[in-house]
Amino acid sequence: MYAQRAWFKKDQYLSRFKCLTPNIIECFRIPETTDASREFLIDVLNNFPSYLVASDYEHIARILNSPVCQSFVDSLGDGEFDSDTVAFSRLLLAFGDATIQDLAQKTESSDYASILSLLEGLLNCKGYAVVDDEICSQALEFWITFAEYLTDSLFAAGNDRPIWMDSALQVLMRSIEASWKKSLLPPPDIISSWDHDTRTGFKAFRADVEDLLQSSYTLLGLSLFERFVQLALYALGAGAWDHLEATLFCLNALADSVAEEGIADQNLLQIFGSSFFGQMIGDGALIPIKCQQTAVTMINRYTPFFERHIDYLPQVLNFLFTRLQTSDLANHSSKAILALCYSCREALTTELDAFLYQYERLLSQELIDINTKERVIGAIAAIVQASTPAENMLAPLDRLLLFVQADVQNCLRLLNSGLIEEAQRIGLAALKCLVSMGKAMQVPDEVPIDLEPSKSTPTIWTEDSGIAIQSRIVQCYEAIFSSLQSDGDIVETTCQILRTGYTETTPGPFVLSPLKTADLVVNSGLSTARLGHILDTAGLMLSRNITEDSTHFTPAATTCFEHSLHLVAAIGYDPAIDPEVASSCIELVGKMIPRYLEIIFESRLQSLLPNFFAFSIQCLVSPEILPKRSSASFWTSFVQVQDQATQNQLMVDAAMQTYGPDLARALMRSIGGEAARSELDSLSELLKKMVYKQLRAKQWLTDALVSDDFPSQVVSDVDKRVWLQKVVNLRGARGTNQVVKDFWMACRGTNHAFAS
Repeated sequence: MYAQRAWFKKDQYLSRFKCLTPNIIECFRIPETTDASREFLIDVLNNFPSYLVASDYEHIARILNSPVCQSFVDSLGDGEFDSDTVAFSRLLLAFGDATIQDLAQKTESSDYASILSLLEGLLNCKGYAVVDDEICSQALEFWITFAEYLTDSLFAAGNDRPIWMDSALQVLMRSIEASWKKSLLPPPDIISSWDHDTRTGFKAFRADVEDLLQSSYTLLGLSLFERFVQLALYALGAGAWDHLEATLFCLNALADSVAEEGIADQNLLQIFGSSFFGQMIGDGALIPIKCQQTAVTMINRYTPFFERHIDYLPQVLNFLFTRLQTSDLANHSSKAILALCYSCREALTTELDAFLYQYERLLSQELIDINTKERVIGAIAAIVQASTPAENMLAPLDRLLLFVQADVQNCLRLLNSGLIEEAQRIGLAALKCLVSMGKAMQVPDEVPIDLEPSKSTPTIWTEDSGIAIQSRIVQCYEAIFSSLQSDGDIVETTCQILRTGYTETTPGPFVLSPLKTADLVVNSGLSTARLGHILDTAGLMLSRNITEDSTHFTPAATTCFEHSLHLVAAIGYDPAIDPEVASSCIELVGKMIPRYLEIIFESRLQSLLPNFFAFSIQCLVSPEILPKRSSASFWTSFVQVQDQATQNQLMVDAAMQTYGPDLARALMRSIGGEAARSELDSLSELLKKMVYKQLRAKQWLTDALVSDDFPSQVVSDVDKRVWLQKVVNLRGARGTNQVVKDFWMACRGTNHAFAS
């Protein structure tokens, strides 16, 4: 019967079989038929719970509460995961999922309370989750669903809190504590014996514990947090490091719920005001690395707490710096140091010398790796940024740059010795340190915007002392780039240094002249790795701060434009030679519209401009995806240029008069079937702007549709005219996209409905 899935909604058929259900359930008690009865019930409960009636559920509940079933749970608790006990747990979980509403609302009922107790028991089985205990993950999923049901019920009830909610929450709290115990990490020697899949499975279980905690916080509120604080203090006092690690892990899961608003500060004070840091430092050799890692992560997750309680910063930073010397802790500790210094920078300016001393000591003893070095120097730079007046930034920046310059010199020395790979590693580290410094020196988002910057902007960066700092920054990255521009990571990181200054609205050490970006462009060629990234960086520079006086960027824009023309010529005006370079060159020129039109039309390289326009049109029909999209974007911007200065507008109009017909033919070839479906939206945008902005567009498109290079012979001339009239009538409206898709399909012979 159950195999007939079509009967699910046909009671006239099912009613004849439902009378047999009590007998099938009762068969569970008979050893010879237990397996068949159990599998039937699991299948029905999981896939067709409405088949069972209330009396059936009550019958199953009585079965589950029988001594036989209790013996199964006891066996699971003892770590016996044979086929019968595992199958029973599947039945118990299926029943729980099917009756979750009754289980939540009827916790006072002895039957349902007993079943909830059995479900809790599935989290108390012996053995490590996933590794030894294959049931706990499924049990945890049930409790997550249970918590979500309680949350939905609470919100649905509004101000009328259900009377059953409090007892249900008590059950939920017990399941959370059981999950916490189950998340305890094994000793390191056991973890080291696990394979990759086992580690991944255990990690996934812990992630589910986090989900349960986060879902439950909405229901239990601060009482949940307080409970884990109590557990943490108890574990700390007892030196139970495995319990402490699991507890801190759970507190970290709740950080997003409590950290920002400070509602749990009094509870956190109990931890951070205890012997926590003292024991972590004094007993470090005895405390498992994983416990220390989780403690460091907790500091990172609760950074807002330290913003509000800056008196705790010295001891927490002291703890973190001591952990930088341990390889397994350096990554976590440096992240926490960076987060604290970013958030608490103003409170730490008086400690700059101490930070610099610690950093220099770590470098001299070669105690930290590249990633740690990058983060710590960024942390110190963040404190430098908060120093006032601006003159106070110069001395610490000078010391930081000395560290970077030492790496640059080391990189060049290694290159001269032929140690290329080591030179690349050291050079990349130096560049990453500059990137980290540049990001840290950016004005924080929360700082008020000065609407009259000319009256208060610091001028130190336009004076000799500030310019000297900027020159040293430039010298560092130029020395490495010029020697290692065949390394893609070197190129990309160099670009990141320049980009750190692009978002700033006031002068600063990393707010470099636009010509520095142009210099990078000019000093690159087709042999340069990731050349497209350099060109994209130049485009980003040209498109930033659109309200600024463009004359400040004109020389750099001119240089970038002319080099783009040379690069396009260098690939022989063939996008297939280097699609990325072709795409980036077109995008770069596109960023100059309409702000730098005079550069495009008054460049000394006017002889190359017609070739560029022809090249960009050729890209529209190229099989290369990137150049095609860039070309569509470029021409979408170009065809709608209007109301410019007289001379510029005349040049734009003349260009459209010259290239409009060719552009229309290329566009119709693509829409006529040559383009891929994914490209139609960008082509539709170009078509819409052309029709709406160019008076001669209809004639150009008419000619293109009847030209010899139109790719489709499927649609008739009448079909083409009907389609074009639809496009013109829409005048750039959104419906054009669908009309284009219909025509494209028709040209490919898959749809003729567009002309109806």
